[in-house]
Amino acid sequence: MSTVFKPHEYQQVSINHILDNPRCALFLEMGLGKTVATLTALQHLMREEFCVHKVLIIAPLRVARKTWTDEIDKWGHLDLTVSKMIGNKEDRAAAYFAHADLYIINRENVVWLVDFCGGSWPFDTVVIDELSSFKSNKAGRFKKLRKSIRASSRVIGLTGTPAPNGLIDLWPQMYLLDNGERLGKTVTAYREDYFTPDRKCKDAKGRLITLSYKDRVNTESVIYNRIGDICLSMKAADHLTMPERIVNYVNVDFTPPVRKAYEDFERDQYMEFLSAEGDSEEAVALSAAALVGKLLQFSNGAMYTTAPLDLEYTPSAARYVEVSDAKLDALEDLIEAANGKPLLVFYSFKHDLDRIKKRFGNKVQKFGTDEDQDNWNAGNIEVLLAHPASAGHGLNLQHGGSTVVWFGLTWSLELYEQANARLWRQGQKDTVVLHHIVTNDTADQRVLAALTCKEEVQSALMDALKRKYKTVVDSSPIL
Repeated sequence: MSTVFKPHEYQQVSINHILDNPRCALFLEMGLGKTVATLTALQHLMREEFCVHKVLIIAPLRVARKTWTDEIDKWGHLDLTVSKMIGNKEDRAAAYFAHADLYIINRENVVWLVDFCGGSWPFDTVVIDELSSFKSNKAGRFKKLRKSIRASSRVIGLTGTPAPNGLIDLWPQMYLLDNGERLGKTVTAYREDYFTPDRKCKDAKGRLITLSYKDRVNTESVIYNRIGDICLSMKAADHLTMPERIVNYVNVDFTPPVRKAYEDFERDQYMEFLSAEGDSEEAVALSAAALVGKLLQFSNGAMYTTAPLDLEYTPSAARYVEVSDAKLDALEDLIEAANGKPLLVFYSFKHDLDRIKKRFGNKVQKFGTDEDQDNWNAGNIEVLLAHPASAGHGLNLQHGGSTVVWFGLTWSLELYEQANARLWRQGQKDTVVLHHIVTNDTADQRVLAALTCKEEVQSALMDALKRKYKTVVDSSPIL
């Protein structure tokens, strides 16, 4: 049964922003209705102004499969037809040639689509849902899309996390919107104009390369001013009645022998183990990045190793050695303290999942299907295990529980915030508690520090682009 759409003021502002700016972005936090606002604006442009005819929507896979069509079915004023270019090549090709108003594709297939279209780009409007997933100028989907999207008269970017790793991420996203008009035609020029090199190292050929950049004086204000005319920013807390959110840190320690092993591996980047079968196995970190990854695994209580020489190594048969139960013990304490209250637990590595399932058995359920979502919201799952990359978009889990446990953290602010927003969102009736199990004096604390820093940069961007409205929205909203 469809619902009558009566837009809130902030939603009407979003609709008007799309109508008034052919190439624009909505930096709206989760729960502010950017999907229905975008659909409402698109329908008006199609049915009333007749200036939009064929729309491409690029989205994360789960969102592409379900969220956009769910919104169309939910709201009574929307009568847009959809063709989903998802699945194998034959299915995608058939969907491409079908007659529809909206053509939805998951972002992994953007390269295929551009190649399939050849030199003829048929979409006069492109909507990029989760625009920040195009934050890398080196990604194939960005390189392909940047050329074709110039033929589209309208481009709409949607995200709640525009700068997940800092302002350096903005250039590719803005380029897709304005072809470099505001932040420059190349990423090199953008870096030279607004940033200075921070960390450097030499590559395999001895060439000096820059690993990271830092903002110059006044970089933030200059960038905000340049993009502010087409970017609309809103925070959920300013417009929605959000549940209280409590952040808690559960600190655990290694035993002295495990602490020594951790420090030895951090220093030597090598460790040898004796498996349960009596085979000698080793863990090796061949680069700084690999070392950090291994240390994060160690912090969680296990670490992948190379296989014995007489076994063929494949990713599906990856072996690991368990080094500590400290986080498992802490998780057990949290489960017992919850006393049957459902917990949503985010893990980082496959061995995290294996060890949690081994420890808690039938008490836990790995998230994987829409049925799992329904069972969680019905209160039928006590502990739901999910990886933030697979449960970060398009899921409404707020009806099944209000407690999140981070067994292992992610470097990605976008995934971190999206994952937390599965429970901390409008419609949640209880206080949301975010537990972080953190091993003291390990790489865990580096990740926490990085997330905090990224969150501050992104919050500053959202605040700077936030508009203050002095007039009441027209009482005759566009529907």
